Order: sequence, then structure tokens, then C-alpha cells
Amino acid sequence: MNWIDIKSEEDLENLIKESFSDNLGVAIFKHSTRCSISSVAKMRLTSFWNFEDELPIYYLDLISFREISGLIAEKFGVQHESPQLLIIKNGDCIYNASHMSISVKALHSEFQK
Repeated sequence: MNWIDIKSEEDLENLIKESFSDNLGVAIFKHSTRCSISSVAKMRLTSFWNFEDELPIYYLDLISFREISGLIAEKFGVQHESPQLLIIKNGDCIYNASHMSISVKALHSEFQK
């Protein structure tokens, strides 16, 4: 799995630009390094992720970069959760899951509608 780190507002702006490409969009996984539920969600994504070329996945350590997490909530009109998986397409959040609702199977179901 090729995690792309989000460590700055510039990184966030770059992923928004990338969301306008022909792929399914971009994924953002917001992870708390202090939370066991977040660790389980990350492990589930890592174990089953098969969107390598069509859905790049960005990683935010929200303990270290809490202000970026707030920007994400503000820019995409979503409530902050941890852990949280967002799919951004054309600059908009088109999918949002948190806690144990985060699963690759659910993503596949969402994109096959």
C-alpha cells in the first residue's frame, strides 16, 4: 500500500487538485496513533486495499497534524471523526466512513452502484 503523507496545507491542496483526475478520486485516511480502533481500521485497509492505481490514498496522522484535520472537516463539510476515511472527487467529499464502518468491501459496494 502506497500511503501519501499529508503534513501541510500545501499537501491538502495538492490532493484536491489530484481529485480532478480521471481516477475514482483520492482517499484520505485520518488516523489517530493513540487509538486502538484507528489501528484496527488502518490494518483492515492495509490488508485488503486493491485500488492502487485508481484511488491514491493519503494518510493524515491527526495527532501530529490536528490543524490539517480541522481544515479537512471545514473544506469538505464533514464532521471530524477518528479514524475516518474520505473519498474526494472533483474537490468534493463523495464518501465518508468512520470507525468500524471503514472497509474496502464497503468501498467496492459504493463504487459499483
